[in-house]
Amino acid sequence: MRNFLGALTRNPISLFGTAVATASGALIVTLFALEVVGFVGSPYLGILAYLILPGVFLFGLVLVPIGIRRARRQRRIATERGESVPRYMVIDLNTDRTRRIVLILFFLTVVNLVILAAATYKGVEVLDSTEFCGETCHTVMSPEFTAYRRSPHSRVGCVECHIGPGAGWFVKSKLSGAWQVVAVTFDLYPRPIPTPIHNLRPARETCEQCHWPTKFVGDRLKVITHYQDDEASTETKTVLLLRVGGVEGRTSHGIHWHVDPNIVIRYRSDDSREIIYDVELTLPDGTTKMYSTAGSPADDGGPEAGTWRVMDCVDCHNRPTHIYRMPEAEIDAAIQQGAIDRGLPYVRREGLKALRGSYDSHAQARESIAGYLAGFYEQNYPDLVATAGDDIAGAAATLGDLYGSNVFPVMKVDWGTYPNHLGHTDFPGCFRCHDDLHKTPEGDAISQDCFTCHTLLAMDEENPEVLETLRP
Repeated sequence: MRNFLGALTRNPISLFGTAVATASGALIVTLFALEVVGFVGSPYLGILAYLILPGVFLFGLVLVPIGIRRARRQRRIATERGESVPRYMVIDLNTDRTRRIVLILFFLTVVNLVILAAATYKGVEVLDSTEFCGETCHTVMSPEFTAYRRSPHSRVGCVECHIGPGAGWFVKSKLSGAWQVVAVTFDLYPRPIPTPIHNLRPARETCEQCHWPTKFVGDRLKVITHYQDDEASTETKTVLLLRVGGVEGRTSHGIHWHVDPNIVIRYRSDDSREIIYDVELTLPDGTTKMYSTAGSPADDGGPEAGTWRVMDCVDCHNRPTHIYRMPEAEIDAAIQQGAIDRGLPYVRREGLKALRGSYDSHAQARESIAGYLAGFYEQNYPDLVATAGDDIAGAAATLGDLYGSNVFPVMKVDWGTYPNHLGHTDFPGCFRCHDDLHKTPEGDAISQDCFTCHTLLAMDEENPEVLETLRP
C-alpha cells in the first residue's frame, strides 16, 4: 500500500491527477446525492454534474499513469548515468503485499467505471432534456422554446419529435448537435434560424407514434372568433365544417386523404417548400398522375429546379409545436379570453397598431406599447383614463406579453417570419398546390374549390344562425 501511495505521490503530475480525480469524483457524488434527495437545480447544474465534471474526472485519472511513466523514465535516465539497472515490474500474486495492491487497484477501477457509467448515463439524460434543448443556448433557442411552452405539445419532450426512438437517429442528432455547439460558441448561427429543417426525421416515425391520421374522424365543426376594428371591437364568428376525413373502410376521403398509406404524393419545390413546382400522385392501383405549373424553374433543370419530397404530416402541420401566431389572431384570442377588456374603445384596432410597431427589444416593446396605449386614451378618452386606468394598463401588459411571445428582435424573428401552412388565411398553405394552376398534360387541375376541404356555414357574422340552432 505504501508503494502504491508512493507511486501516486512521488511525482507532481500523478499527485495533481489524483487530486483532480478525487475532487471531481466527490463533486459528482455530492451533486447526484442532492438530486436523489429532491434538490432541483438549473440545467447548467446538470451539465456541470454529468458532462463537465466526468471529463475532469477522466482527465485526472489519465494524469496518474502519465506521471508514473514519466517518473520511471527519469529513473531510467538516472540509471544510465551510473545507478543500478532498472528491472521490469513483476506482479507476483503469491506475495501478500502485491495481492493487496492488485485488489485495491481492481476495486478502485470498478468504482471509477461505475462513476463514469453513471455520469455518462446522466449526461445523455441531460442532453435529451427539454431544459437543455431550450435554455442552454438561450439566445438561439429563446424563440423556439417560448413558442414550445405555449403549444399543444408543451408536455412532449423535444427529443420525442426531433430524434424519436432508435439508436440511428440518436447518433445523427448528436453529430448534428456537434456543429450546433461550434456555431453557438463562435456566433456562426444564422438569424433567424432557417426553416424547414431538411434533416428532420420523417413524420411517420415520430408524429404517427401518437397520432393516427388514417383513422376515420369524419367532419368537425370549427368556430373562429374575430373582433372588428370599430369602437366596440364588435365580435363576429366564422363557422366551418372541416372535412378532416381519414379512412373509412377501404375508402379514404377528406383532408387526411393526403396521408392515406395506400396513396403516395410527392412534390418538387424550392428549399423553403413554399413554392411547389410539380406534384406526383400515385393511386392504390399504381396509376400515376403528374401535376405541373407552366414556366416554373423546374422546367430548366438548373440549380433552382428544386428537390423532390414525399408528402407527410409536417407539410401541412409544419408548426405543430413551435407555433408563431399573427398579431390579429393573438389579439382576438386575448380579447376572447378576457385578458384585454373589450369595453375599451377601439382596443382591438389600437392594440394591433401597437403590436405591429418596430422595437429593438422586449423591454422597449413593453414600454412603448404601454406609452402608446395610454397616450391614445389620454388624448381621445381622458375621462376613461381615471375610471379604467387599470384596464388600460392590463391591456398594455397583455400586448407586451403577446409581442414577447412571437417577436424576437435579437434573432430577427418578426410577425410572419415563420409561415404556418395549416390553412390558407395568413399564408398560402393549401394554395401552394390547390391553386388551379398545377395541371396534368390532359388539363386536369388540382382544384381550388373551397368545398374540397370544408363547408363555410358562416362568415364573419355577429350572431350566426347555425350557432343559434346548435345552442341548447
